[in-house]
Amino acid sequence: MTRYKVWDLPLRAFHWSLVLLVLLQWGTAQWEWLDMQWHARFGYALLALLGFRLLWGFVGSDSARFANFLRGPRAVLAHARTALQRRPEDAAGHNPLGGWSVVALLACLLVQAVSGLYTSDEILAQGPLVARAGSDWVDFMGDVHEINKNVLLGLIGLHLAAIAWHALGKREELVSAMFSGRRRLPRDPGLRFAGVGRALVLLVVCAGLVVALVYWAQGQRW
Repeated sequence: MTRYKVWDLPLRAFHWSLVLLVLLQWGTAQWEWLDMQWHARFGYALLALLGFRLLWGFVGSDSARFANFLRGPRAVLAHARTALQRRPEDAAGHNPLGGWSVVALLACLLVQAVSGLYTSDEILAQGPLVARAGSDWVDFMGDVHEINKNVLLGLIGLHLAAIAWHALGKREELVSAMFSGRRRLPRDPGLRFAGVGRALVLLVVCAGLVVALVYWAQGQRW
C-alpha cells in the first residue's frame, strides 16, 4: 500500500474552513460566544465557501467533481451491502454512499445559509434580505432556518459516525488524508488536479457576489 494524492489543497482548505465556520455559527447562535453580528458575518463567509465548492464540483480536481463520485441507485445499494464489512475500501475519493452524503450536507448548509438571509429575531438581529421580503416569507424562512438546523445536526452526526466507523472498523485514514491530501491505496488512481490559482479566482468571485448581495440588500452604495 502506497500513499497517493487524492485531495487537493483547495478542497482540504474548504473542508476545514467549513468545519470552523459551522462551529462558530453554532457557538454564536446557541452559546453566545459573540454577538449576532458575527453570526451573520460567519454566515456570509459560509455562503461564499459553499458557492466555491459548488463551482469546484464542476471545474476542480477529479476527486472534487460531482460527476466523478455521484453514482446511481444500483451502485449505492451495492455499496450499502458491504458498508459494514471491516475490510478497507480502495476508493480514491468518496464512495457511492459518501458522495451522496456530501451532497446532502452541502444542500442542507446552503438552505441554512440562504434562509438565514431572511431571518429576524424581531429585536436586535435580522438578515439583510428581511427588508426586501414580506412578513409571511420572513416567518416561513425563519421556520425553515430553525427546522433545517436540526436536520443539519442529524447529518453531521451521521457524517461523524461514518468517519468513526471507517477509522475504527475499517482502519482507514480518512481524517489524516483530509489534512495531508494523501491516502494509502493499492494502486495509483491517476487523478488530475486543478491549480490553486483557479480555486482562488473562484473563491474571490463567490466572495464578491456575497458582498454585492449584502450591499444591495441593505441599500448601501459602493
